[in-house]
Amino acid sequence: MPPSRREFLGVVAGATAAGALGSRALAQTPLTPTPACGADAATPAQTEGPYFKPSSPERLSLLEPEMRGRRLVVTGVVRGTDCKPVPRALLDFWHADAGGRYDNAGYRLRGHQFTDAEGRYRLETILPGVYPGRARHIHVKAQAPNRPPLTTQLYFPGEAGNARDGIFDPALLVALADAADVATARFDFVLSR
Repeated sequence: MPPSRREFLGVVAGATAAGALGSRALAQTPLTPTPACGADAATPAQTEGPYFKPSSPERLSLLEPEMRGRRLVVTGVVRGTDCKPVPRALLDFWHADAGGRYDNAGYRLRGHQFTDAEGRYRLETILPGVYPGRARHIHVKAQAPNRPPLTTQLYFPGEAGNARDGIFDPALLVALADAADVATARFDFVLSR
């Protein structure tokens, strides 16, 4: 059954030193929903950037002891353009730490997982930090079994850096909600079949 196009509400709390969403609060701001499936609705591709490392560990949580930053849970579904869920789709995530730095020596804040039988995924991590020239983002490679990978990036609503980032694409905004203990984001990927 095709997903309905729903608008999610993003509520952003004030900034914190350990991983802010932004200093301006976004109260009940409707967001553009993540893409619906259909022939012309595939998730847009973006550059993998200079920090991709192959062979990331398989894990559902990128959190580590004493890791600084605002906790974030990202969920969603991977579907094909035929609107069917993609079971066992590979999702490889990597992003900067709360200070805007990537771990190039190891696999901190890097990992991959597979979707369940209904195409669902869930990632525990932190909000990525910001570094010069880029908006806050998470890199992702999404790949249906026996198909080429889609490389893209996910962005956060209400970020001042979005307007200054030369590759920012509003079609890649997550639906975001911020609570006292954790921020939650949702993004549904649509892969070409």
